Parts: sequence; structure tokens; C-alpha cells
Amino acid sequence: MQFGSFELHPLFDGFFRLDGGAMFGVIPKPLWEKRAHADDRNRILMAMRPLLIRTGRQNVLIDAGVGEKMRAKEADIYGFDRRESLDDSLRAVGLSADDIDVVIASHLHFDHAGGFTVADGAAVRPRFSKARYIIRRGEWDDALHAHERNRASYLAQNYVPLQEAGVLDFCEGDGELLPGISVWRTGGHTRHHHLIRIDSGGRTAIFPADLLPMTAHLDLPWIMGYDLYPMDTLAYKREFLREAIAREYVIFFEHDPAVAAGVIREKDGKRYVDPIEHR
Repeated sequence: MQFGSFELHPLFDGFFRLDGGAMFGVIPKPLWEKRAHADDRNRILMAMRPLLIRTGRQNVLIDAGVGEKMRAKEADIYGFDRRESLDDSLRAVGLSADDIDVVIASHLHFDHAGGFTVADGAAVRPRFSKARYIIRRGEWDDALHAHERNRASYLAQNYVPLQEAGVLDFCEGDGELLPGISVWRTGGHTRHHHLIRIDSGGRTAIFPADLLPMTAHLDLPWIMGYDLYPMDTLAYKREFLREAIAREYVIFFEHDPAVAAGVIREKDGKRYVDPIEHR
């Protein structure tokens, strides 16, 4: 997708499944199953869609999917289907992992940061050999001090090797990281979860990560049970959706199994997504 002077490419690291009740929080199953069908283990299908930004000077990757390090037990629990992976979708746009210059993390959960590193025999090393990795310092600190509520989502092998390899840069707060690319803390899902904003040619695109993981989460109370601070999610989501609709932002949905990107619109009091890219 040409976006001002940038090219934006939603990539793909396969499908996985999470419990539908956990994905929709307080919403009853008879309502959410109209939007996301559950399998016999009550899991719904989700995608992993990192975003590639080609600025003309650098190749910037936002998140990197789950990667290759999951064991058979986790692969069964989460129902991974990675017959097509991030490497495949990079090849489709003429790139490889060695062509990535910068990697930006929305947060450090395994389905977003697992692809940051790769196992090399008994060792684990950065997957993108020439890249600098940018992580919000507060998210890093929380990931290193996980507790009973969140430790299943934070796996040290996905991010600690980045610091050991000397390729990690910390983002201390909101604002521009690279020309036209900025981060803004949403909180909610994790305390320091942030979205990524892309501005070019008078247009704005947003990678909201787990603030709006799928198009099914447009309604305000449809908030994940996984969110550590759901009222913070609600407050940010309320204001963000008003702005996104009014300004016609292009939204990239990291976990939607069918819609990669679209514009959120409102008609007769109902919000919906006008898709730009399907998969």
C-alpha cells in the first residue's frame, strides 16, 4: 500500500487460537460467537500480522509474530498454523530478515515478540541481524518482573538476548522514534502497551496492536479478559475511536483473521470497518 512517501505492507506470521471468552471479556458467548466462531475447545481463530514500513531509507518492522521457538505443547495449546510465516511474507515483498533496519515492539507478549529472536542450536540470537530493536522501557521492566497474572505471556528468550547482543534501544516515552513514525502509550492491555502512528503525505495510519486486536473489538465494552487494566483500555479506546473516525485513519488489525487494514466508519450510531486489505 502506497502511503504518502512510505510503503505499508501488512505481513503474516500464521494463525493461532485463543479462548473466545478470554478474548471478549465480559461479553457473553451467544454475542461474541456471532463475530468469531469457536472450535470444540472454545478457541477462536486469530492472525499474527506484523507491519512493514518502507520509508525509502529504512525498512521498519512493527512486531514480529510468534517465531519458531514454541515447543510442541504450546503449539497444541494455541493451535498454531504457520504453514506460511513471516519469512514467506517478507520474501513476497522482495526482502529477507537481513534487510530489516529497525524493529519496534508494541509490547512484549509472545505472539508479538516471539519472532524477535531465533534459536541457533542451544543459543538464542536476534533474528534480524542488522536491526536495532526499540522497546518501551516501562514494558521492558514489567516483562523482566512478570507476576502470576502475566508471566505466561512474557518469555525471556524473546527479548533478553537482544540486550545481550547490544542491539536494544529503549524508548522512554511518547513521541517520534523515526521521521513520520511515533509511539503513544495506551496502557490497558499492559501498563506500557503503546500504539504506533505513521504519518506521511498528510495521511495517518495506526497500528493499535492489542488496543483493537480485531474488527470484532470495535464496540467499547468488547475488551479482552487478558487486559491487565481494562478500564484504562476503555478510556483510551473511547477517545481513540472518535478521533480515528473523524480523521479517517487507516487502521491495521494485527490479529484479525480476515481484514488486515481498513477505515473505521460510523452510520446510524453503529461503527464498522470499511476494509482496505483482506487476506
